[in-house]
Amino acid sequence: MVSTFCCFGSQKIDEAPTTTFGGVVKNSWRIFTYKELHTATNGFSEENKLGEGGFGSIAVKKLKAMNSKAEMEFAVEVEVLGRVRHKNLLGLRGYCAGGADQRLIVYDYMPNLSLLSHLHAHFSSDLQLHWQRRFNIAIGSAQALLYLHHEVTPHIIHRDIKASNVLLNSDFEPLVADFGFAKLIPEGVSHMTTRVKGTLGYLAPEYAMWGKVSESCDVYSFGILLLELVTGRKPIEKLPNGLKRTITEWAEPLIAQGRFRDLVDPRLRGNYDENQVKQTVNVAALCVQTEPEMRPNMKQVVSYLKGCEPQAQVMKTRIDGVKYSDELVELDQTSEDDDDDEDEGKGYGVFSALHVEKMHDPYKHGGHKKMAKPV
Repeated sequence: MVSTFCCFGSQKIDEAPTTTFGGVVKNSWRIFTYKELHTATNGFSEENKLGEGGFGSIAVKKLKAMNSKAEMEFAVEVEVLGRVRHKNLLGLRGYCAGGADQRLIVYDYMPNLSLLSHLHAHFSSDLQLHWQRRFNIAIGSAQALLYLHHEVTPHIIHRDIKASNVLLNSDFEPLVADFGFAKLIPEGVSHMTTRVKGTLGYLAPEYAMWGKVSESCDVYSFGILLLELVTGRKPIEKLPNGLKRTITEWAEPLIAQGRFRDLVDPRLRGNYDENQVKQTVNVAALCVQTEPEMRPNMKQVVSYLKGCEPQAQVMKTRIDGVKYSDELVELDQTSEDDDDDEDEGKGYGVFSALHVEKMHDPYKHGGHKKMAKPV
């Protein structure tokens, strides 16, 4: 879908002008010409691709193919990035929409790439993610979602929270990125029905089954991310017999038995804060409950992780999770090519193969929402 390039040395892009709001100075985004970005990236050279070297101050994301789906995601990302301002959200430096196939987004370059790179890819063997960095990444990412869900107007649902969309700056501070699937929620609207987008393993069941998207879907995805940070495992892993297992299926019995040490990434070699690990796992268990009304909101999640809630004590928690069917996995591999049309009439979205025991549509009937809490 996209290629990302970084800008080097003498080809540095001019800084955007600054503006002042309430005494706080912030960089504004600007519109770039295609020629500027073409020159800055040395003609979008393969050598300048993000992740393969360079120490530039910006990154340029360029669409590989131009179609209606790509155009929509480009427009959404520019709109969302242009209206949000938070230390844990990737900032927009500018964009280019020159010719028919010239769609580029310019943002701050993150020298430590993404959380995915350190957990499962390029730097997974470098052991740079010690426990305190992981815990800080959890809190910073949670604060970014709190801002999107509760502080910015209209509220924003990210819809694609995952390790590759949590970027890391030079100090390993997290910045949530990639808003191509984001939804802006009007005031007073609790949820929306839409074609399912996102990544299997992170998808909330009500979203995967019925296409019902709400802030609670991001909470579910964030719970999976917390489990990734603690365990170092992928959301879905392939077993030697060819079957696939979700991280919740693997973690559920260990959490139920209170075997927290067996959950922790062995690469940490026992160097972690046991209370922080327990609290993180228990918050994750709350976030990935099957029923959305049983999940906390992001204000609560931040409070639990920080230990601000009086009742946010470590407790023994069970995961009431879901099991993805093989049919769903096959559907997910091809679903990204579907059109992004809103389609409430389809009823079950593109992921109707997901099986959940005794699960009802949580939005079909009104009622008081109950919320599980650590006690």
